[in-house]
Amino acid sequence: MDKTDPDYAPLDFAAARQRMVDAQIRPAQVSNPDVVAAMRALPREQAVPDALRAFAYADRCLPLGDERYLTEPRVTGRMLQVCEIRHGERVLVVGAGTGYLAALLSTMGQGLDVTALESDRTLADIGRALCFTWAPDVHWHEGPLVRGMAENAPYDLIVIDGAVRHVPPALLEQLAEGGRVIAPICPDSGVTTVSRIVRTPQGSAAQPLFDAAVPLLPELEPAPAFVF
Repeated sequence: MDKTDPDYAPLDFAAARQRMVDAQIRPAQVSNPDVVAAMRALPREQAVPDALRAFAYADRCLPLGDERYLTEPRVTGRMLQVCEIRHGERVLVVGAGTGYLAALLSTMGQGLDVTALESDRTLADIGRALCFTWAPDVHWHEGPLVRGMAENAPYDLIVIDGAVRHVPPALLEQLAEGGRVIAPICPDSGVTTVSRIVRTPQGSAAQPLFDAAVPLLPELEPAPAFVF
């Protein structure tokens, strides 16, 4: 709407944020008080381009361009809850995008050491701006998602903010002993399921936790296999 229109009224983002928590997050059985408090406080509208701010609290994934998305709020809340965070853990967010998930982790009052890894500079710039004001302790790095961030490893927790066919081996190698990966896993055919993945002597083991409609991270899709 034209701001010069006499009927124009600016959006009340603070009220929309509370409605998001009350209508989307809590009904999704997100009861962890740190998660709820962080999602009530953090301005999600600052994690999207200006043109999308009116939709920041909608109950759907928001397109950010180049097949990247801001994950649906209720999925973000449930992912944070199943992380089962312990105080002082080292956390890597892969595909950090515009920084919303990384900022939530940093503001949950658990003294986490959060590293955000993003390969898209435009998205990372939005994320840095969000974190500069709301989560200044987040460490931002730009680089290929498939490689992780070995310089700051090992991590107690790695969260992939987007669906993958499987967790790249480099990420599993960057886990501390007893560490875990939380990621939406999307098989070639089937339902995407947020899962907890741990290293095993044989490679890795995944525990399905809940189904979620999360778009694939294009950068982490396996290269097509050649058939002869």
